[in-house]
Amino acid sequence: MKSCCITVKEAIFYIRKTIENGWSRAMLMNFMATGLYQRQGKALNNFDRLLPEVQSDLAKELLKDPYNFDFIALTEKYRERELEAALSANITKMLLELGKGFAFVGRQVPVMAGGKELFMDMLFYHLKLRCYVVVELKACEFDGAFTGQLGVYVSAVNHQMRTEFDNPTLGLLICKTKDNVMAQYSLESSSQPIGISEYELSQLLPENIKSELPSIEEIEEKLKDIPE
Repeated sequence: MKSCCITVKEAIFYIRKTIENGWSRAMLMNFMATGLYQRQGKALNNFDRLLPEVQSDLAKELLKDPYNFDFIALTEKYRERELEAALSANITKMLLELGKGFAFVGRQVPVMAGGKELFMDMLFYHLKLRCYVVVELKACEFDGAFTGQLGVYVSAVNHQMRTEFDNPTLGLLICKTKDNVMAQYSLESSSQPIGISEYELSQLLPENIKSELPSIEEIEEKLKDIPE
């Protein structure tokens, strides 16, 4: 576990983050251990081309690569919906990993595209950027088609949810792994502002204990029985 800074620049980065976010010593040590300094602002994106300079610079600085999801535990052959549900169930820690300013709007948020209803994995609103952020999770290697799918969601939010007071919606695609060249080509072909990152997940449980855990469908059925 990393417990010290290598450069003065890195130390100043953590000092500023601690003051800005009001971190406790334990939180500071956690972010140092996960290498926040090396991850911050490293996501591939096309923001320079599609956003005003001020918004582009801030948006780039907010994104990370990779994201650390070690606060959740899944079985070895987990599915995307299981990953999504685990992050939603740990939304406080998810927001902490995303960074200051993110507000959770919802999971599987519906939008219409023509006569078809689509569902976004997770929707956030960033208070400083004053814009929606659509997050899509992929428990597999990056595929160029993912960018097009996310672009549709971003465009739909701009048409159906964004107000005159909101800045253009951003898309964030978080995949298990990615080929940086393919990801960059995909971003260059997109007309929507999108960032692409990987995620780290070390707490994988053996598949043979999966039968002892409730399925996503079972959890959702239980939630339906809870009065609003």
